[in-house]
Amino acid sequence: MGYSLGIIWQIKIIEKGSVSMKDYAKDFYEDLEEFKKVTQEFYDKKIPVAKYKGFSGGYGTYAQRGGELGMLRLRLPGGRITKDSLRFITESIDKYQIDRLHLTTCQTVQLHNLTADAICALVESAWAHGIITRGGGGDFPRNVMMSPLSGVEKNEPFDLTGYVQAASDYLLGFIKTVKLPRKLKVCFSGNRGNFPHATFRDLGFVAKENHTFDVYSAGGLGKQPKMGVLVAENVEPEMILYYIKAMIETFVSYGNYENRAKARTRYMQDTLGAEGYRSAYREKLERILAEEDLKIHPEPLSITKKGCGTLSHPRVTEQKQPELYAVAYHPIGGNPSPAMLHAIYDVILPMENVEIRLSPDEGMYFINCTADEAKTLLALTNDGAETLFETSVACIGNHICQIGLRDSQALLKACVDAVRPYRFADGVLPKIRISGCLSSCSAHQVASLGFRGAVKQSPDGPKAAFAVFEGGDEIYGKEQFGNETNVMIEENIPKFLIELGQIISSDNTKYNLWIEKNHDVLLELIKKYSA
Repeated sequence: MGYSLGIIWQIKIIEKGSVSMKDYAKDFYEDLEEFKKVTQEFYDKKIPVAKYKGFSGGYGTYAQRGGELGMLRLRLPGGRITKDSLRFITESIDKYQIDRLHLTTCQTVQLHNLTADAICALVESAWAHGIITRGGGGDFPRNVMMSPLSGVEKNEPFDLTGYVQAASDYLLGFIKTVKLPRKLKVCFSGNRGNFPHATFRDLGFVAKENHTFDVYSAGGLGKQPKMGVLVAENVEPEMILYYIKAMIETFVSYGNYENRAKARTRYMQDTLGAEGYRSAYREKLERILAEEDLKIHPEPLSITKKGCGTLSHPRVTEQKQPELYAVAYHPIGGNPSPAMLHAIYDVILPMENVEIRLSPDEGMYFINCTADEAKTLLALTNDGAETLFETSVACIGNHICQIGLRDSQALLKACVDAVRPYRFADGVLPKIRISGCLSSCSAHQVASLGFRGAVKQSPDGPKAAFAVFEGGDEIYGKEQFGNETNVMIEENIPKFLIELGQIISSDNTKYNLWIEKNHDVLLELIKKYSA
């Protein structure tokens, strides 16, 4: 079989005084036979779930709950999906009869309900199309994230796309050469929205108006969440690989290899203290700066397409390129139908320079559209979210996830279905975030209203429930974790949201304004539905 290896495989390794090229594809392909063998053994029930999980995650695949079928996570730097990548996905849908897809909060696509044969074939064919699955899971550098409209957004400090690709390529080189204590998430933020959560990830780069980055490190959500430590300011963009390598070396030196529950980067703040961690990181950085040459000069995004026409719509954003537009589409729960992806591919195929950008809230944008192209895409995607509330985020849930406690997707659907008939004005209800367990895959801990899977005792025995969080914020400069309040039985949550919407509507305002003067009212309402 001949492989068409895309540019993503050509990793630039810059050594002191020289530049060489290394093709990691050969290293990765050497592992395929072992992957296929172990995967088949697991689905033949010869390997336990825990053992397979530790192995398969490094290839971007995990068994779904029950161990009969599996999922595959495609690694898509910055959430970019080109037409060629979308063609691969749609052809795979047909070939392997894939009936479920999910857009993740890490700007990737997950393919679900796969057989062992389909998983093995898809991993190999994805690599052949330049779509990496290596490091999609497991104790590896994960998909590198960025603000989804980077390169086209008005008023962004500068284009992040080239730096994100360079970072992603560079991190591939550590997959087989460095053993990390746990996963490592790197991201780049180009606006105040802080959508990739750069200030509280393992490593985050925040773009500034002076064309530099501030760098945050050792943050993260989940159990014992931490905001990131500001380890560097005004970093020249061409220097980012130094800071990535310093993060790797700090994690290897001070990360916990003995206790997986304490092996994420944020726990280094507990063992070293914030100042101690900053010093340890800076020590690694200074050595790397002195001994290595890792400067990069990626090309910025080049868009030569000429716009035509004007358009105003709630789901349309004007790009900085004149008369070009980005169209937002948020399938409920981040679950577009396979048929919709086919339809999208057919529609955008003849559209010059149009590509998809996945967003960290389980949605997508179509960028570089003319006004007429945008209108076509708006009509095609009218099955998605209609309000801010309907762009709410839910993890994949316990019907799929091995460790999930509750079905987050089912709760989100129940909430949307219950609220829609009331036709609340946009913004009356906030975007909520629902996680099935403590892992906070939906980022419920920074939501204005968040829910986390739990159990509530009742006279009839234990019932499915969710702990309620309120007051979180992800916005740059306002970041804060929400407060955990009461535990609400699952069936009461849609009723709670309906009454909340009615109260705010009667005040003729929106949630973000209402909550400033009515925080006590919210807490009483939460208590009412948690009784």
